[in-house]
Amino acid sequence: MTGRFGRQPTGWGSRLLARLSLGAKSLAGQVFALQAVIVVLLISAAAVALVVQAQYDSERDARHRSLAAAEAFAHAPGLAQALQSRDPTAELQPLAEGARRASGLDFVAVMSTDGIRYTDSRPELIGQRTTGDLARALAGQSFTETFTGEPSDAVRAIVPVRAADGTIVGLVGTGIEVENVSEVVEGQLPLLLGAAAGGLLLGTGGAALVSRRLRRQTRGLGAAEMTRINEHHEAVLHAVREGVLIIGVDQRLVLANDEARRLLDLTPDAEGRPVAELGLDPRTTELLASGRVVTDHVHLAGDRLLAVNVRPTQPYAGSPAGSVVTLRDSTELAALSGRAEVARGRLQLLYDAGVRIGTTLDVVRTAEELSEVAVPRFADFVTVELLEPVLHGDEPSLATRVYTEMRRAAISGVRTDSPLQPVGDVIRFVVPTAPMAAALDAGHAVLAADLHAAMGWRAQDETGTREALDYGLHSLISVPLQARGVVLGMANFWRADTPEAFDEEDLSFAEELGARAAVSIDNARRFTREHATAVTLQRSLLPRVLPDQNAVDVAHRYLPAKAGVGGDWFDVIPLPGARVALVVGDVVGHGVHAAATMGRLRTAVHNFSTLDLPPDELLGHLDELINRIDQDESGDGEDGDGASFGVAEPAGITGATCLYAVYDPVSGRCAMASAGHPGPALIHPGGDVEFPELPTGLPLGVGGMPFEATEFLLPEGSRLVLFTDGLVEDRDRDFDTGLRLLGEALARPGRSPDQACADVLTAMLFPVPDDDIALLIADTRRLEADRIAEWEVPGEASAVSRVRNAGSAQLTAWGLEDIAFPAELILSELITNAIRYGSAPVRVRLLRDRSLICEVSDGSSTSPHLRYAATTDEGGRGLFLVAQYADRWGTRYTERGKVIWAELPLTGGAEPQVPAPDLDALENLAW
Repeated sequence: MTGRFGRQPTGWGSRLLARLSLGAKSLAGQVFALQAVIVVLLISAAAVALVVQAQYDSERDARHRSLAAAEAFAHAPGLAQALQSRDPTAELQPLAEGARRASGLDFVAVMSTDGIRYTDSRPELIGQRTTGDLARALAGQSFTETFTGEPSDAVRAIVPVRAADGTIVGLVGTGIEVENVSEVVEGQLPLLLGAAAGGLLLGTGGAALVSRRLRRQTRGLGAAEMTRINEHHEAVLHAVREGVLIIGVDQRLVLANDEARRLLDLTPDAEGRPVAELGLDPRTTELLASGRVVTDHVHLAGDRLLAVNVRPTQPYAGSPAGSVVTLRDSTELAALSGRAEVARGRLQLLYDAGVRIGTTLDVVRTAEELSEVAVPRFADFVTVELLEPVLHGDEPSLATRVYTEMRRAAISGVRTDSPLQPVGDVIRFVVPTAPMAAALDAGHAVLAADLHAAMGWRAQDETGTREALDYGLHSLISVPLQARGVVLGMANFWRADTPEAFDEEDLSFAEELGARAAVSIDNARRFTREHATAVTLQRSLLPRVLPDQNAVDVAHRYLPAKAGVGGDWFDVIPLPGARVALVVGDVVGHGVHAAATMGRLRTAVHNFSTLDLPPDELLGHLDELINRIDQDESGDGEDGDGASFGVAEPAGITGATCLYAVYDPVSGRCAMASAGHPGPALIHPGGDVEFPELPTGLPLGVGGMPFEATEFLLPEGSRLVLFTDGLVEDRDRDFDTGLRLLGEALARPGRSPDQACADVLTAMLFPVPDDDIALLIADTRRLEADRIAEWEVPGEASAVSRVRNAGSAQLTAWGLEDIAFPAELILSELITNAIRYGSAPVRVRLLRDRSLICEVSDGSSTSPHLRYAATTDEGGRGLFLVAQYADRWGTRYTERGKVIWAELPLTGGAEPQVPAPDLDALENLAW
């Protein structure tokens, strides 16, 4: 230990601290520290007590002296008359000062009954009022007190002065200042501290002597170290599998542990006896008594082959050295080494099984992995049979615990020509004493070490078992595959080429291997069930048949991921005006929850599309809906059905992407908006592939930011390709590389949409896709000009009949005379109300598509409403007539007004049950 400046500490105090620091962990050091602390505490307490007592005695003496002096002065003759004289100060001041000096007090003050000083040791205080409580003295009581205040803190006494008649005519106050009292105590401190220091030195010296003696006995060790040495001594001598002998210099046995007694057959009283009298063979006695150094000497002792080591002990305190002998049975060591190697191999096999079994969530493949991992390191052949429901992902029936048949799911062996039944066969267990049936009944592994003696197994199939025995199968372990207490199947381990039969250790290992494999098979079974449920739900929620429409020629593909069905979806939604909406979307996550969420979003998109909203507004409404659903269901996550292995998933929608596009075959324009979804691919008629720039908003349910729509003019014969990111992106391929490969797959012209879908999947599909894939390819069409008729309507009532007649003529030209009357009625009603309640410009358009579409647009945003008119109303029946004659009708809003549309079938249907009004009188009907 060094000092502050790197020098060795000097002085007894520094050496004492160094000793305490070095020995703090030893038992002697701890005893010394404890004794030193006790001495310091006792001496400190004694010193403090002496100081407090001296202070108390000094203060008490000051009180007594002050009170005695005050009493003597107050009863002095003539004091009362002097107080009543004309100048008490002149008469009493000399007397008071003389009394103060004679008594050794700090002050003697004579006061009036009002506390006015007549005399004082300080002349400047004469005539001033004294401070403190004088009430007791005025009541005739003498007292002492420790006074705190001006002019100084003091121990003082107050005594009343009485006249001859007993009345109090004044007061006498005497005292000693507190600081003078303290000086008395301080004068005694050197003696007190010297005595305390001497006691401390004596106590510490005694503790040091005791500690030194204890240190020699314990060699400076601490209590924990001494305990550990004793435990180590016991463990070495009695727990290790190695014999230990300690032989003294006098050739006597000092100590022998349990293993040495066993190996040399020593008697219980062997310790303390000479080596020559232990009853050992002469060669062993000579080796132990020789004292020479021996290393791994192989020595025959009786029927044991021992490996012997002899080393001399270190001499201590001048004592002569003896020797230590260690013994090891080399025969047992070899056997133990063999068992250790076998155990190491089994542990490695279990580790490999944990890594190789369950790499996929496929039931059959997991069974194959079990059979492959055990051959040839444990068995020559392995067969795995599973219950039929397990193969399909279903829960095995618990109605009966008797299993009489299973289907073979896997077989592996060192040779391919085995006599065992092949994969796919039904294996029956009809004999209860057969190892398979016995294992299923007992619920644990069963060993048939010699198949020649397994009569139950031989009786189950006499022909097959005879072939198996002739082939060389001679030993079997049957292990039921159980998880969560439910039997899933059975694994059978066979030996043929290995000459050793299975034993009890092999039985426990096979059971451990089967238990691990059963968990993986159960996981795969549950995944298969969940996957099948999710696939069924997903396919039921996706469109089975796309609706009829002429705007686009569509083909589609949907592929679920192998790891779990996700929430990808697509849709084709006919819109008014011969338009069509193309939709693709992707819900975050996999499983049943993702599939159910996809169905909710697809339904929401259908509902919002009936409002005929622009793409950006539709996505905004969809985003608001998702946020509201998440808020409403944020606390219900625990009730959700887990998508995998019973783990609950949140009920809310954790995020989704969507691309919504609207194509108009009349104008050839396509408007689209994206909520975090990849944009489409556009293939021009010449085969050039383009990925248009599209503002990509945040995913649905994430940000709440507005979306932005983009509009394109598509050349006639263009092709739109909408897809989800699972088509182009994977853990082994980035998004940009996927887009480049997709562009190459789409570049070849002259293919139908269906052929293009097949070619894209062939070029892009991963062997095992991690995510769902949705692909939608649409060839755009234009509505021919001769199928479109448009008129601009002047803002006057007489224009109604002219436009109606022009429309009738156009219907005749199209060969639609059968529906001319309802079409004229609808046109008359819509045009009349547009002129009356709308604003310019008013336009009429007829479209001949799969149905006849009548559209009347104006610059007003006021929407009409269907209502029932009373019998006394003059109007209000126009929209009712439109609804009766049209298949569908509705309103959509544009940037500068609205469009009211109605659709009629191209062939006349059943006449509506309403009276046909006069078309010329329709101008008088109101909404």
